[in-house]
Amino acid sequence: MKPCAFEYFTPATVPEAIGLLERYGEEAKVLAGGQSLIPMLNFRVARPKVLVDINQVKELDYIREEKDELVIGGLTRERSLEVSPLIQKKCPILAEAISYIGHLPIRTRGTMGGSLVHADPTAEIPVVISALEGTMKVVGPSGERLLRAEEFFVTYLTSALEPSEILVEVRIPTLPPNTGWSFMEFSRRHGDFGIVSVAALLFMGSQGRCQKASLALGGVAPSPLRAREAEKLLSGQVITAALIMEAGVLAAQATEPESDYHASAEYRRNLAKVFTQRSLQEAWNKIKGGK
Repeated sequence: MKPCAFEYFTPATVPEAIGLLERYGEEAKVLAGGQSLIPMLNFRVARPKVLVDINQVKELDYIREEKDELVIGGLTRERSLEVSPLIQKKCPILAEAISYIGHLPIRTRGTMGGSLVHADPTAEIPVVISALEGTMKVVGPSGERLLRAEEFFVTYLTSALEPSEILVEVRIPTLPPNTGWSFMEFSRRHGDFGIVSVAALLFMGSQGRCQKASLALGGVAPSPLRAREAEKLLSGQVITAALIMEAGVLAAQATEPESDYHASAEYRRNLAKVFTQRSLQEAWNKIKGGK
């Protein structure tokens, strides 16, 4: 199929792009990597009258470290993140999650910002950013806003981004020493969107106790889901197999899955329990292995 006719612009700067979005409002769509938007255009699920291609805005492509944060430009390619020595060292869970995205050509074109703005609850990057408690910087005609993950993801395929705003930067904390992490995903075939995914982080304190836990699940709610009760259960405790099993049950109880042709709601809920337990166990094994 072919998309509907549209006007095409290629701004070279962020202000120029914002000016176009302000001018055309909801009639415009931003093109970054295009790995989600182009199929939607071809199937005419999306019918914008204007396409604003930001691939020439080179200032949005970067990966750097500032103090205890990783700072990533919105146009940074997923493949760049996957192979970045800085990401692999300071935030390996992000590199691991990206390896599950589609196939190499998709990751080579897809962008960090594009995946987040598309806000697919089954996508890998939104789940990991939720677990990491990342912050999104968006810029529009009125200036810039900083949005936490729970503010940014609204519901299925919907973010808090206004029509005239662009996601320009993502900030995520670097993982401190003695942190266990795991990303797991179940899909029908390698490269497919995940039916259920889990990002798990265990921040260990003194005396072998978990100082803080972070659990985010994908594919089980209209947006990435933080399993808060499971996190509370783990925080301040000595990690044991029984505790991990109980956390999996609590995580599954927090889900809001729907049935579709990929899996029933009951199946997704069971996967949430099992993959939470496996992810926590893997995160805990990394800590023990590090010692």
